[in-house]
Amino acid sequence: MSSVALARGIRARALKMVHRAKASHIGSALSISDIVAVLYGDVLRVRPSEPAWPARDRFILSKGHACVAVYAALAARGFITEDALDQYGQDHSMLMNHISHKVPGVEFSTGSLGHGLPFGVGKALAAKRRGQDWRCFVLLSDGEWGEGSNWEACLFASHHGLDNLVAIVDYNKLQSLTSVAKTLALEPLADKFRSFGWHVDEVDGHDHDALRRALAAVPRQPGKPSMLLAHTTKGKGVSFMEGSVEWHYRSPNDTQLAQALSEVAAGGPAA
Repeated sequence: MSSVALARGIRARALKMVHRAKASHIGSALSISDIVAVLYGDVLRVRPSEPAWPARDRFILSKGHACVAVYAALAARGFITEDALDQYGQDHSMLMNHISHKVPGVEFSTGSLGHGLPFGVGKALAAKRRGQDWRCFVLLSDGEWGEGSNWEACLFASHHGLDNLVAIVDYNKLQSLTSVAKTLALEPLADKFRSFGWHVDEVDGHDHDALRRALAAVPRQPGKPSMLLAHTTKGKGVSFMEGSVEWHYRSPNDTQLAQALSEVAAGGPAA
């Protein structure tokens, strides 16, 4: 399956899960669907039949509220069954509304922002000290950069030369209630990461070829951790959700779900 087909499947499954559970955060999940598809389709060294394989790459979703995209990818790759997705957000389900390490293939539970990168830095340091060659990928939201813990982790990672660490920022420029710029401005973000001693790339976060080029070759620069600024659109793939902050907390009704699934099946909104 190509990563483009995988991303389309992730979007469709995510929409159905959020609709069924009447849950939030579909805009955030659609924002990262292409990144997740490239990671699980082409980049991550994992074994679905052996989720705890010691030599696996570690992937951490720091923006845990967008978990439906990762749950859908895990089902597509065979870590969990497709039927398990029907239990998302239900009482006593292992598929909680923020990502849970009880799900096979999930390394770390997250929900509160600013926790994923510090955890990933620790993982990457452990691999280095043990002489192991697996890599650690951490996917963060742009809104998380208001958390001081992330900047402390940036300092620590460059100090220890963790070139087996890749942080990816889902840079869709929207937070839960308004834009990132109005909440706590980040620019010039790339320059800030470079000043902290990181190698930095910027890509269109919906361009699969660009994502593959940036994520497949790690380290990007020996001796430096890598930061990928992935410019994305919140709600990507559904016309009435794209760039709309209200879909951070709304779930689609039956009519909206039908239109969204139709647009996703067609490869995105009509031009």
